[in-house]
Amino acid sequence: MTTTYLAQYLFTGLLPLALFGYFLGRRKIRSQQDPNARYKASENLFGWFAVSKMLMPAVLISFIGSVLDLFDLVEVPWPMLAASALLLGAGSVWLALRAIRPSLRVRTALEKTITRILLVASLISILTTIGIVMSIVFEAVHFFRIVNFWDFLTGTTWNPDAATIDDDGNIQPLFGSVPLFAGTFMITAIAMCVAIPVGLLSAICMSEYASLTVRRVAKPALEILAGIPTVVYGFFAAITVSPLIVSLADKVGISADYTNALSPGLVMGIMIIPLVSSLSDDVISSVPQSLREGSLALGAYPSETIKRVVLPAALPGIVSACLLAVSRAVGETMIVVMAAGLQPNLSWNPLVGMTTVNVRIVDALTGDQAFDSPETLSAFGLGLVLLVLTLCLNIVSLTVIRKFRQRYE
Repeated sequence: MTTTYLAQYLFTGLLPLALFGYFLGRRKIRSQQDPNARYKASENLFGWFAVSKMLMPAVLISFIGSVLDLFDLVEVPWPMLAASALLLGAGSVWLALRAIRPSLRVRTALEKTITRILLVASLISILTTIGIVMSIVFEAVHFFRIVNFWDFLTGTTWNPDAATIDDDGNIQPLFGSVPLFAGTFMITAIAMCVAIPVGLLSAICMSEYASLTVRRVAKPALEILAGIPTVVYGFFAAITVSPLIVSLADKVGISADYTNALSPGLVMGIMIIPLVSSLSDDVISSVPQSLREGSLALGAYPSETIKRVVLPAALPGIVSACLLAVSRAVGETMIVVMAAGLQPNLSWNPLVGMTTVNVRIVDALTGDQAFDSPETLSAFGLGLVLLVLTLCLNIVSLTVIRKFRQRYE
Protein backbone atom coordinates (compact mmCIF):
# COMPACT_ATOMS: atom_id res chain seq x y z
CA MET A 1 0.00 0.00 0.00
CA THR A 2 1.44 3.35 -1.05
CA THR A 3 0.48 6.88 -0.09
CA THR A 4 -0.91 7.49 -3.57
CA TYR A 5 -3.21 4.47 -3.39
CA LEU A 6 -4.34 5.46 0.10
CA ALA A 7 -5.13 9.02 -0.97
CA GLN A 8 -7.07 7.78 -3.99
CA TYR A 9 -8.99 5.34 -1.82
CA LEU A 10 -9.93 8.02 0.71
CA PHE A 11 -10.66 11.03 -1.51
CA THR A 12 -12.10 9.33 -4.60
CA GLY A 13 -13.84 6.39 -2.97
CA LEU A 14 -14.52 6.32 0.75
CA LEU A 15 -15.26 9.99 1.45
CA PRO A 16 -17.53 10.53 -1.59
CA LEU A 17 -19.45 7.37 -0.70
CA ALA A 18 -19.85 8.58 2.90
CA LEU A 19 -21.06 11.99 1.71
CA PHE A 20 -23.48 10.30 -0.69
CA GLY A 21 -24.90 8.12 2.11
CA TYR A 22 -25.22 11.13 4.42
CA PHE A 23 -27.39 13.09 2.00
CA LEU A 24 -29.44 10.03 1.04
CA GLY A 25 -30.19 9.34 4.71
CA ARG A 26 -31.34 12.92 5.27
CA ARG A 27 -33.42 12.90 2.08
CA LYS A 28 -35.24 9.67 2.93
CA ILE A 29 -36.23 10.67 6.47
CA ARG A 30 -37.31 14.09 5.19
CA SER A 31 -39.71 12.46 2.75
CA GLN A 32 -41.19 10.19 5.44
CA GLN A 33 -41.68 12.61 8.33
CA ASP A 34 -44.83 14.66 8.78
CA PRO A 35 -43.84 18.31 8.21
CA ASN A 36 -46.61 19.46 10.58
CA ALA A 37 -45.51 17.18 13.45
CA ARG A 38 -44.51 18.96 16.65
CA TYR A 39 -41.58 16.70 17.42
CA LYS A 40 -39.38 15.49 14.58
CA ALA A 41 -36.12 13.59 14.62
CA SER A 42 -33.08 15.47 13.39
CA GLU A 43 -32.30 14.77 9.76
CA ASN A 44 -28.58 14.98 10.48
CA LEU A 45 -28.81 11.99 12.83
CA PHE A 46 -30.19 9.77 10.08
CA GLY A 47 -27.48 11.00 7.74
CA TRP A 48 -24.80 10.04 10.25
CA PHE A 49 -26.57 6.74 10.79
CA ALA A 50 -26.11 5.88 7.12
CA VAL A 51 -22.48 7.03 7.23
CA SER A 52 -21.70 4.90 10.30
CA LYS A 53 -23.26 1.81 8.75
CA MET A 54 -21.16 2.37 5.63
CA LEU A 55 -17.83 3.13 7.29
CA MET A 56 -17.67 0.27 9.78
CA PRO A 57 -17.55 -2.65 7.30
CA ALA A 58 -15.48 -0.72 4.74
CA VAL A 59 -12.83 0.28 7.30
CA LEU A 60 -12.87 -3.20 8.85
CA ILE A 61 -12.18 -5.03 5.59
CA SER A 62 -9.50 -2.46 4.69
CA PHE A 63 -7.81 -2.97 8.06
CA ILE A 64 -7.90 -6.76 7.79
CA GLY A 65 -6.47 -6.70 4.27
CA SER A 66 -3.73 -4.26 5.29
CA VAL A 67 -2.73 -6.41 8.28
CA LEU A 68 -2.61 -9.57 6.16
CA ASP A 69 -0.45 -7.82 3.59
CA LEU A 70 1.79 -6.21 6.23
CA PHE A 71 2.67 -9.52 7.87
CA ASP A 72 2.97 -11.31 4.48
CA LEU A 73 0.21 -13.77 5.43
CA VAL A 74 -1.85 -13.22 2.28
CA GLU A 75 -0.90 -10.97 -0.61
CA VAL A 76 -4.03 -8.95 -1.31
CA PRO A 77 -3.96 -6.78 -4.47
CA TRP A 78 -4.66 -3.23 -3.48
CA PRO A 79 -7.24 -2.51 -6.26
CA MET A 80 -9.16 -5.64 -5.27
CA LEU A 81 -9.09 -4.67 -1.60
CA ALA A 82 -10.31 -1.13 -2.34
CA ALA A 83 -13.04 -2.36 -4.67
CA SER A 84 -14.24 -4.91 -2.11
CA ALA A 85 -14.33 -2.31 0.65
CA LEU A 86 -16.24 0.19 -1.46
CA LEU A 87 -18.67 -2.47 -2.69
CA LEU A 88 -19.30 -3.62 0.86
CA GLY A 89 -19.75 0.00 1.95
CA ALA A 90 -22.27 0.64 -0.84
CA GLY A 91 -24.22 -2.45 0.19
CA SER A 92 -24.20 -1.26 3.79
CA VAL A 93 -25.56 2.13 2.72
CA TRP A 94 -28.40 0.39 0.90
CA LEU A 95 -29.26 -1.65 3.98
CA ALA A 96 -29.09 1.44 6.18
CA LEU A 97 -31.44 3.34 3.87
CA ARG A 98 -33.93 0.48 4.03
CA ALA A 99 -33.84 0.60 7.83
CA ILE A 100 -34.46 4.38 7.99
CA ARG A 101 -37.99 5.20 9.11
CA PRO A 102 -39.49 7.68 11.60
CA SER A 103 -39.88 4.95 14.23
CA LEU A 104 -36.15 4.08 14.12
CA ARG A 105 -34.37 4.88 17.38
CA VAL A 106 -31.50 6.53 15.60
CA ARG A 107 -30.01 8.11 18.73
CA THR A 108 -29.67 4.72 20.40
CA ALA A 109 -28.07 3.26 17.29
CA LEU A 110 -25.57 6.11 17.02
CA GLU A 111 -24.74 5.85 20.73
CA LYS A 112 -23.94 2.17 20.27
CA THR A 113 -21.73 3.02 17.31
CA ILE A 114 -19.88 5.68 19.31
CA THR A 115 -19.40 3.17 22.14
CA ARG A 116 -17.86 0.68 19.72
CA ILE A 117 -15.55 3.36 18.30
CA LEU A 118 -14.38 4.32 21.79
CA LEU A 119 -13.82 0.66 22.63
CA VAL A 120 -11.70 0.19 19.52
CA ALA A 121 -9.71 3.33 20.37
CA SER A 122 -9.00 1.97 23.84
CA LEU A 123 -7.99 -1.41 22.44
CA ILE A 124 -5.49 0.16 20.04
CA SER A 125 -3.16 1.21 22.86
CA ILE A 126 -3.48 -2.21 24.52
CA LEU A 127 -2.78 -4.09 21.31
CA THR A 128 0.11 -1.75 20.50
CA THR A 129 1.67 -2.47 23.90
CA ILE A 130 1.23 -6.21 23.38
CA GLY A 131 2.78 -5.95 19.92
CA ILE A 132 5.79 -4.04 21.24
CA VAL A 133 6.37 -6.57 24.02
CA MET A 134 6.01 -9.56 21.71
CA SER A 135 8.34 -8.10 19.07
CA ILE A 136 11.02 -7.60 21.72
CA VAL A 137 10.48 -11.02 23.29
CA PHE A 138 10.72 -12.95 20.01
CA GLU A 139 14.01 -11.36 19.02
CA ALA A 140 15.39 -11.57 22.56
CA VAL A 141 14.76 -15.32 22.54
CA HIS A 142 17.03 -15.62 19.49
CA PHE A 143 19.73 -13.71 21.33
CA PHE A 144 19.51 -15.80 24.49
CA ARG A 145 19.87 -18.94 22.39
CA ILE A 146 23.33 -17.67 21.50
CA VAL A 147 24.34 -16.04 24.79
CA ASN A 148 23.65 -17.50 28.20
CA PHE A 149 20.98 -15.50 29.99
CA TRP A 150 22.69 -15.64 33.37
CA ASP A 151 26.03 -14.57 31.91
CA PHE A 152 24.24 -11.71 30.20
CA LEU A 153 22.69 -10.51 33.47
CA THR A 154 25.75 -10.95 35.70
CA GLY A 155 28.64 -10.37 33.29
CA THR A 156 30.81 -7.36 33.96
CA THR A 157 32.42 -7.09 30.51
CA TRP A 158 30.65 -5.72 27.46
CA ASN A 159 32.85 -6.13 24.41
CA PRO A 160 31.00 -7.73 21.46
CA ASP A 161 33.92 -7.14 19.09
CA ALA A 162 36.17 -9.37 21.20
CA ALA A 163 33.66 -12.21 21.56
CA THR A 164 35.29 -15.58 20.94
CA ILE A 165 33.90 -19.04 20.31
CA ASP A 166 34.95 -21.89 22.57
CA ASP A 167 35.53 -25.53 21.65
CA ASP A 168 31.84 -26.35 21.96
CA GLY A 169 30.89 -23.60 19.52
CA ASN A 170 29.43 -21.31 22.19
CA ILE A 171 30.17 -17.61 22.39
CA GLN A 172 32.16 -16.54 25.42
CA PRO A 173 30.19 -14.32 27.84
CA LEU A 174 31.46 -10.92 26.72
CA PHE A 175 27.92 -9.54 26.61
CA GLY A 176 27.82 -8.70 30.30
CA SER A 177 25.12 -6.06 30.77
CA VAL A 178 26.07 -4.97 34.29
CA PRO A 179 28.22 -1.98 33.14
CA LEU A 180 25.41 -0.73 30.91
CA PHE A 181 22.74 -0.87 33.58
CA ALA A 182 25.17 0.55 36.14
CA GLY A 183 25.75 3.53 33.88
CA THR A 184 22.02 3.92 33.32
CA PHE A 185 21.26 3.90 37.02
CA MET A 186 24.19 6.20 37.82
CA ILE A 187 23.15 8.89 35.35
CA THR A 188 19.46 8.52 36.25
CA ALA A 189 20.23 8.84 39.96
CA ILE A 190 22.26 12.02 39.38
CA ALA A 191 19.44 13.46 37.28
CA MET A 192 16.85 12.64 39.95
CA CYS A 193 18.99 14.22 42.66
CA VAL A 194 18.70 17.45 40.68
CA ALA A 195 15.18 17.25 39.25
CA ILE A 196 13.14 16.00 42.21
CA PRO A 197 14.29 18.45 44.92
CA VAL A 198 14.40 21.49 42.64
CA GLY A 199 11.17 20.60 40.85
CA LEU A 200 9.26 19.81 44.03
CA LEU A 201 10.47 22.91 45.89
CA SER A 202 9.63 25.13 42.92
CA ALA A 203 6.16 23.56 42.75
CA ILE A 204 5.61 24.26 46.48
CA CYS A 205 6.81 27.83 46.02
CA MET A 206 4.51 28.55 43.09
CA SER A 207 1.42 26.84 44.55
CA GLU A 208 1.72 27.96 48.19
CA TYR A 209 3.84 31.11 48.44
CA ALA A 210 3.99 32.87 45.06
CA SER A 211 1.49 35.58 44.25
CA LEU A 212 -0.70 35.32 41.19
CA THR A 213 1.50 37.78 39.27
CA VAL A 214 4.69 35.87 40.04
CA ARG A 215 3.01 32.58 39.19
CA ARG A 216 1.86 33.84 35.80
CA VAL A 217 5.45 34.76 34.93
CA ALA A 218 7.46 32.05 36.69
CA LYS A 219 5.54 28.95 35.62
CA PRO A 220 5.68 29.60 31.84
CA ALA A 221 9.32 30.61 32.17
CA LEU A 222 10.10 27.35 33.94
CA GLU A 223 8.20 25.28 31.40
CA ILE A 224 10.25 26.79 28.56
CA LEU A 225 12.94 24.27 29.52
CA ALA A 226 10.62 21.46 28.43
CA GLY A 227 10.56 22.79 24.86
CA ILE A 228 14.32 22.84 24.32
CA PRO A 229 15.50 19.94 22.08
CA THR A 230 17.60 17.31 23.80
CA VAL A 231 20.42 17.81 21.29
CA VAL A 232 20.77 21.37 22.58
CA TYR A 233 21.06 20.01 26.10
CA GLY A 234 23.69 17.63 24.76
CA PHE A 235 25.70 20.51 23.33
CA PHE A 236 25.39 22.35 26.64
CA ALA A 237 26.57 19.28 28.58
CA ALA A 238 29.51 18.56 26.26
CA ILE A 239 30.72 22.11 25.64
CA THR A 240 29.96 23.90 28.92
CA VAL A 241 29.25 21.54 31.81
CA SER A 242 31.90 18.87 31.13
CA PRO A 243 34.85 21.34 30.85
CA LEU A 244 33.58 23.09 33.99
CA ILE A 245 33.50 19.79 35.91
CA VAL A 246 37.02 18.90 34.70
CA SER A 247 38.27 22.33 35.71
CA LEU A 248 36.73 22.12 39.19
CA ALA A 249 38.07 18.58 39.65
CA ASP A 250 41.58 19.71 38.71
CA LYS A 251 41.45 22.51 41.26
CA VAL A 252 40.74 20.03 44.07
CA GLY A 253 43.25 17.50 42.76
CA ILE A 254 40.80 14.96 41.32
CA SER A 255 41.12 13.42 37.88
CA ALA A 256 38.02 13.74 35.67
CA ASP A 257 37.34 12.76 32.07
CA TYR A 258 35.74 15.12 29.60
CA THR A 259 33.25 12.35 28.85
CA ASN A 260 31.96 11.70 32.35
CA ALA A 261 28.66 10.60 33.86
CA LEU A 262 28.21 13.65 36.07
CA SER A 263 27.69 16.22 33.32
CA PRO A 264 24.88 14.39 31.44
CA GLY A 265 23.25 13.58 34.79
CA LEU A 266 23.23 17.23 35.86
CA VAL A 267 21.98 18.49 32.50
CA MET A 268 19.37 15.75 32.30
CA GLY A 269 18.14 16.74 35.76
CA ILE A 270 17.78 20.35 34.58
CA MET A 271 15.83 19.12 31.57
CA ILE A 272 13.40 17.11 33.74
CA ILE A 273 12.75 19.90 36.28
CA PRO A 274 9.72 21.28 34.34
CA LEU A 275 8.13 17.82 34.25
CA VAL A 276 8.36 17.33 38.02
CA SER A 277 7.49 20.95 38.78
CA SER A 278 4.45 21.21 36.52
CA LEU A 279 2.87 17.92 37.56
CA SER A 280 3.60 18.45 41.25
CA ASP A 281 2.23 22.00 41.08
CA ASP A 282 -1.04 20.76 39.60
CA VAL A 283 -1.35 18.03 42.23
CA ILE A 284 -0.56 20.34 45.16
CA SER A 285 -2.97 22.99 43.86
CA SER A 286 -5.75 20.38 43.68
CA VAL A 287 -5.58 19.68 47.44
CA PRO A 288 -8.79 21.07 48.96
CA GLN A 289 -8.37 24.52 50.47
CA SER A 290 -10.40 23.43 53.48
CA LEU A 291 -7.52 21.21 54.62
CA ARG A 292 -5.14 24.17 54.65
CA GLU A 293 -7.62 26.38 56.45
CA GLY A 294 -8.32 23.69 59.06
CA SER A 295 -4.62 23.24 59.76
CA LEU A 296 -4.00 26.97 60.02
CA ALA A 297 -7.03 27.35 62.27
CA LEU A 298 -5.50 24.82 64.68
CA GLY A 299 -2.42 27.00 65.01
CA ALA A 300 -0.03 25.38 62.53
CA TYR A 301 2.43 27.53 60.63
CA PRO A 302 2.19 27.55 56.81
CA SER A 303 5.37 25.47 56.56
CA GLU A 304 3.94 22.90 58.98
CA THR A 305 0.70 22.83 57.02
CA ILE A 306 2.62 22.11 53.83
CA LYS A 307 4.75 19.41 55.43
CA ARG A 308 2.06 17.62 57.46
CA VAL A 309 -1.14 18.22 55.47
CA VAL A 310 -0.60 19.31 51.88
CA LEU A 311 2.30 17.07 50.88
CA PRO A 312 0.81 13.85 52.38
CA ALA A 313 -2.45 14.59 50.57
CA ALA A 314 -0.62 15.16 47.28
CA LEU A 315 1.84 12.29 47.74
CA PRO A 316 0.27 9.89 45.17
CA GLY A 317 0.45 12.55 42.47
CA ILE A 318 3.98 13.53 43.43
CA VAL A 319 5.08 9.89 43.27
CA SER A 320 3.53 9.64 39.80
CA ALA A 321 5.40 12.77 38.70
CA CYS A 322 8.68 11.37 40.00
CA LEU A 323 8.02 8.08 38.22
CA LEU A 324 7.46 9.89 34.93
CA ALA A 325 10.69 11.79 35.53
CA VAL A 326 12.59 8.54 36.12
CA SER A 327 11.14 7.05 32.93
CA ARG A 328 12.13 10.18 31.04
CA ALA A 329 15.68 9.98 32.37
CA VAL A 330 16.04 6.26 31.65
CA GLY A 331 14.89 6.77 28.08
CA GLU A 332 17.21 9.67 27.29
CA THR A 333 19.89 8.94 24.68
CA MET A 334 21.20 12.06 22.95
CA ILE A 335 22.63 13.80 26.03
CA VAL A 336 24.45 10.62 27.09
CA VAL A 337 25.93 10.09 23.63
CA MET A 338 27.27 13.63 23.43
CA ALA A 339 28.54 14.00 27.00
CA ALA A 340 29.12 10.56 28.55
CA GLY A 341 30.62 8.69 25.61
CA LEU A 342 30.20 5.10 24.46
CA GLN A 343 32.59 3.28 26.79
CA PRO A 344 30.84 0.72 29.06
CA ASN A 345 32.70 1.23 32.34
CA LEU A 346 31.70 -0.34 35.63
CA SER A 347 32.63 2.20 38.27
CA TRP A 348 31.23 4.12 41.22
CA ASN A 349 33.13 7.21 40.08
CA PRO A 350 30.80 9.61 38.23
CA LEU A 351 33.80 11.51 36.84
CA VAL A 352 34.71 8.76 34.36
CA GLY A 353 33.01 8.01 31.09
CA MET A 354 30.01 5.66 31.07
CA THR A 355 27.25 4.65 28.73
CA THR A 356 23.65 3.55 29.10
CA VAL A 357 21.44 0.78 27.81
CA ASN A 358 19.69 3.05 25.30
CA VAL A 359 22.96 4.19 23.79
CA ARG A 360 24.12 0.61 23.27
CA ILE A 361 20.77 -0.33 21.74
CA VAL A 362 21.08 2.51 19.24
CA ASP A 363 24.69 1.62 18.52
CA ALA A 364 23.81 -2.05 17.96
CA LEU A 365 20.88 -1.38 15.63
CA THR A 366 22.63 1.30 13.57
CA GLY A 367 25.86 -0.63 12.96
CA ASP A 368 26.86 -2.50 9.83
CA GLN A 369 26.44 -5.98 11.36
CA ALA A 370 23.94 -8.49 10.04
CA PHE A 371 20.57 -8.45 11.74
CA ASP A 372 20.97 -11.99 13.04
CA SER A 373 24.43 -11.30 14.47
CA PRO A 374 24.84 -11.51 18.27
CA GLU A 375 25.73 -7.82 18.57
CA THR A 376 22.58 -6.71 16.79
CA LEU A 377 20.35 -9.14 18.66
CA SER A 378 21.85 -7.94 21.94
CA ALA A 379 19.77 -4.77 21.54
CA PHE A 380 16.61 -6.83 22.01
CA GLY A 381 18.06 -8.59 25.04
CA LEU A 382 18.87 -5.22 26.60
CA GLY A 383 15.43 -3.93 25.69
CA LEU A 384 13.72 -6.92 27.31
CA VAL A 385 15.63 -6.53 30.59
CA LEU A 386 15.01 -2.78 30.60
CA LEU A 387 11.30 -3.43 29.98
CA VAL A 388 11.12 -5.81 32.95
CA LEU A 389 12.92 -3.32 35.21
CA THR A 390 10.55 -0.55 34.17
CA LEU A 391 7.59 -2.82 34.87
CA CYS A 392 8.93 -3.57 38.35
CA LEU A 393 9.39 0.16 38.94
CA ASN A 394 5.78 0.80 37.93
CA ILE A 395 4.55 -1.93 40.28
CA VAL A 396 6.48 -0.42 43.18
CA SER A 397 5.15 3.05 42.43
CA LEU A 398 1.55 1.79 42.19
CA THR A 399 1.99 0.07 45.54
CA VAL A 400 3.21 3.32 47.09
CA ILE A 401 0.36 5.28 45.52
CA ARG A 402 -2.28 2.86 46.79
CA LYS A 403 -0.76 2.82 50.24
CA PHE A 404 -0.74 6.58 50.67
CA ARG A 405 -3.83 7.42 48.66
CA GLN A 406 -6.22 9.71 50.49
CA ARG A 407 -9.87 10.24 49.67
CA TYR A 408 -11.39 13.63 50.32
CA GLU A 409 -15.09 14.04 50.05
